[in-house]
Amino acid sequence: MSTSTGDDQPRIHFLDVTNRDGVQTARTGLSKFGKTMVNFYLGRLGVAQSEIGFPFLFHEVPYVRAQTALERAGAFGSLRLSGWCRAVVADVERSAGLGLRHYNLSISTSDQMLQNKFRGKLNRDALIREMVAAVRTAVEAGAETVGVNAEDGSRTDEGFLTEFALAAREAGAARLRYCDTIGGDTPGRIGERFAKLAAATGMPIETHCHNDLGMAVANSLAGAFGDLAAGQDAWINTCVNGIGERSGNADLISCILALRHGFGVPDGAQIGDQLDLTWARRFAGWASYAFGQPLPNNQPGVGPNAFAHESGIHADGALKDHRNYELYDEELLGPHPSDRHARAGRIVLTGEYGGLAGFRHVMDDLDIEVTDEAKTFQLVQLCNAATGRPLTDDELRLIAAYPDELSLLYPGLL
Repeated sequence: MSTSTGDDQPRIHFLDVTNRDGVQTARTGLSKFGKTMVNFYLGRLGVAQSEIGFPFLFHEVPYVRAQTALERAGAFGSLRLSGWCRAVVADVERSAGLGLRHYNLSISTSDQMLQNKFRGKLNRDALIREMVAAVRTAVEAGAETVGVNAEDGSRTDEGFLTEFALAAREAGAARLRYCDTIGGDTPGRIGERFAKLAAATGMPIETHCHNDLGMAVANSLAGAFGDLAAGQDAWINTCVNGIGERSGNADLISCILALRHGFGVPDGAQIGDQLDLTWARRFAGWASYAFGQPLPNNQPGVGPNAFAHESGIHADGALKDHRNYELYDEELLGPHPSDRHARAGRIVLTGEYGGLAGFRHVMDDLDIEVTDEAKTFQLVQLCNAATGRPLTDDELRLIAAYPDELSLLYPGLL
């Protein structure tokens, strides 16, 4: 994706990290098929890029191959897929050849991490050498874009961050990811730092904000506005439902809503992605189900209470005109999930231990066209075994539409 637009105005893009930072969340997990569904929903929403995982890990290899095959087949729309690696040459070399065209390479940059994580194994010069070698390896392997992550960037002094970013740019990197790893930044501070870094380096500074102080969304927007003020595109990292390490990451839907409906958003702060929020509720509901994490009642936009009114003053005002007490229309977020497997009463499902009769009944009931019955049926069994829960309507539709590509998830079994 070019940083140039028709009117040469910088734009805001979304790079979702649910399949990397989100799946690292303690006390949760997601199957490889589940990670595939995240990419499916991100594609339907119109997000620019998905950080799909760790291509240097052996157990991610079949999944990465399946994702790149699905990308080529058009299953994810215009979504770009990127892999996360440590800024280590060996990681990049192990990832080469899997079909990924975009990478983010990460290394810690703060004195805190140098002294207390690396414990003297690296100094600033050695850190930059490691990063530069990894970036050059990715570029030589054919990567179209490389982003470099400054882990703990919010505790790294501006002088060294600038030196680090310029070295990355010279080696072939397109962006610097500024990681507020411990969630300590505040909107005024991060906005100023982004404007200075973007101006000094001539490259976009990407937001990666954690929510330890409840300000991940606010910080993400403030950082993005700093980019725009310096004439650079902005890239915002998000996770569905705000999941992520500790208190989570910036919530995808909240960031979009804030940019579209927040008061005081700077003139010219335009989203460069063709977003379709009518998939928001389906994605949020599916993610809650798949991760096993209940969606908070007050989750912005998609929570059960996001458009609920009870108190007399609010109810009276909302009945007269819902805009009295609602910032945006609920219709723009699309329908809530109402999947077949959740119906009450008599129901026939298909899954790990089901037979062909039940499989055919379910697919017919959902009006899903099946072109390769044997392979699709086996995939339904395997995907259900992997998730450990009834498959959703969207999951069944994706399996039926792309059986050959999804078979790559399970090498040697189909």
